[in-house]
Amino acid sequence: MMSFSEKYDVVVVGAGHAGCEAAMAAARMGLKTALYTINLDLIAQMSCNPAVGGIAKGHLVREIDALGGVMGEVIDAVGIQFRLLNTSRGPAVWSPRAQADKKLYRAKMRQVLESEPNLRIKQAEVVDLVVEERSAGNLPVPAEAVPAPFQYIGRVPALRLRGVRLLDGRTVEAGAVIVTTGTFLNGLIHCGENQYPAGRSGEPPSLLLGEALRRLGFEMGRLKTGTPPRLDARTIDFSRFQVQAGDPVPTPFSFRTKTITQPQTVCWIAYTNAETHRLIRENVHRAPLYSGQIKGIGPRYCPSIEDKAVKFPDKGQHQLFLEPEGLDTNEIYVNGMSTSMPIDVQMAMVKSIPGLENADMIRPGYAIEYDMVQPTELYPWLETKKIQDLFLAGQINGTTGYEEAGCQGLMAGINAGLRVQGKDPVVIDRTQGYAGILIDDLVSKGVDEPYRMFTSRAEFRLHLRIDNADERLTPLGYQVGTIKQKDYEAFLEKERRISAATKFLLVTRLDPRSRAGRAIYTRLGLMENGHLTAPSPLTGAQLLKRPELTIGDLMEWISEGLANAGRGGSPSDPKPSSGDRSQTAPMGGAVGESSILHREEARRVETDFKYEGYLQQQERQMERMKRAESRRIPDGFDYHRVSGLSREVLEKLTRVRPLTLGQASRIPGITPAAVSLVNCYIEIFQRRAGEQATM
Repeated sequence: MMSFSEKYDVVVVGAGHAGCEAAMAAARMGLKTALYTINLDLIAQMSCNPAVGGIAKGHLVREIDALGGVMGEVIDAVGIQFRLLNTSRGPAVWSPRAQADKKLYRAKMRQVLESEPNLRIKQAEVVDLVVEERSAGNLPVPAEAVPAPFQYIGRVPALRLRGVRLLDGRTVEAGAVIVTTGTFLNGLIHCGENQYPAGRSGEPPSLLLGEALRRLGFEMGRLKTGTPPRLDARTIDFSRFQVQAGDPVPTPFSFRTKTITQPQTVCWIAYTNAETHRLIRENVHRAPLYSGQIKGIGPRYCPSIEDKAVKFPDKGQHQLFLEPEGLDTNEIYVNGMSTSMPIDVQMAMVKSIPGLENADMIRPGYAIEYDMVQPTELYPWLETKKIQDLFLAGQINGTTGYEEAGCQGLMAGINAGLRVQGKDPVVIDRTQGYAGILIDDLVSKGVDEPYRMFTSRAEFRLHLRIDNADERLTPLGYQVGTIKQKDYEAFLEKERRISAATKFLLVTRLDPRSRAGRAIYTRLGLMENGHLTAPSPLTGAQLLKRPELTIGDLMEWISEGLANAGRGGSPSDPKPSSGDRSQTAPMGGAVGESSILHREEARRVETDFKYEGYLQQQERQMERMKRAESRRIPDGFDYHRVSGLSREVLEKLTRVRPLTLGQASRIPGITPAAVSLVNCYIEIFQRRAGEQATM
């Protein structure tokens, strides 16, 4: 019998953005957790863009925060430029983004991790997984022996995880292990004709663990990502570039952040030109991406600058952003110029841009290839199908981006913790959050290129907004133990304020005799000679549905009405305003009080009223999807018995083993007709099983 030197409930391998969230989730659930990393000083390293959020990615960070994760509160503490993106469009696609002080982000994340009493951070390299074979392996699961969500897995894996083996020879026992190795598995860096093994620049790759996963029979793939050069700010003529400032009032990521206190800075907008593109075209044969040196597939939606120049030859310029990597460093990140061109070509490309003629390159850009595990090897709770108690999260599952990694890490941490506790796993569905969409896409479809989240991937975007992420997910976080009691009570108080404001707007009519009423009705063209021309005064809900009005126009009236109700008066009969007060006062608080959280509450109330019809339509669509998801495919269902399925469909259904008809319908190449056939045979299967049970 193997002897272990240490024992933990949960072991997390890798301290990138997925690993940090996984470790914190398990530890906050009360489990003894260990986080293993090759270098303690590079926890939560931002190896690519020093920023968090962006289109759809900001939604993921909000959901991480709503579930009790830490990415949102960390970026709020160290962000140096905050911008709410897509505000010219509808609220469904509004998304926060923040430039980070890269060094401070690492330091703050480590501080948060070290403050968690159930978590131990260890510097060591994990090189192998310790597994044991079951004597009764690969046998059907007795339905009465497992929790309901596990009853449709089908078969007990032949292998069960026992722990991990470290490079120094120690073995660590674990109830569950979460592997979050990022780009480290057999990582290979390319810079021009030069290539060398690395997990990222300056760090060794993880070779032995990659070999172990292959040996255990996982289907592996090879992907590629890259970074741009970094420049010395002292050698840049910033007067030649357009300044990009942040928002005057920053929008935080965390629902628990009251205000942003970190000093703010600006970025700059630049463009490539004909000379830049000429240099690329003349040297493209030296680019590893085109010389055949790189075998892995790169992200389609974040191409290198050489890829842009080759694939879009008609474009005369490509936009770049000069972004500071911190407040106390001269390092500038050239966002949009990801490249693996030779260093001399990179320098010439940089200097071809007006304002960068004298720029000094601190670090060259590079591409990195790495191994990943095909995510169809996973259940929707991110446990592997081959090995019980082994979970995978982050870039090892074929994704790209800190935010995609973070939400996987959080869900893997939660489900590993639930597994150790003997509880049912948690699966967020596509109607609950972007996190559920991301994971469902991965486990149902697999990947053939690095997966990136977009709002277009969501069927119910208007329902899955940044302002209601806590309403959708915080009760779940509290249920599993990642949300603290005081934070849950603050959430409930916020929901009470929103409910009170909603009720007030539904039942209260704006008095045309009040100062606010005269102003609003006159603006709407409903006042003539001081008298209301409408049949009766309008309710707040009716007013908000008018496109000419926003909730800001009604905030003074709402605040006074709710304050009057709080004093024991009637909310439907607020006293007329006697002075000129703030139009952005928070609901339920003193008029004129400034609070970002209350500002977001107001936005949420406004959106719910303005888009009420669309939201009701989406509710009906979500119910239909939930019904499809509730139809489970029975244990050990034999697809070969379904006549009429093509060989391709049979192969895909047998390989992925979808758990529900809904998941089956989202596998690429699976037609509605095939799903209908499977559904018919499931009914036949269940009817016969019922008949046999009564015999």
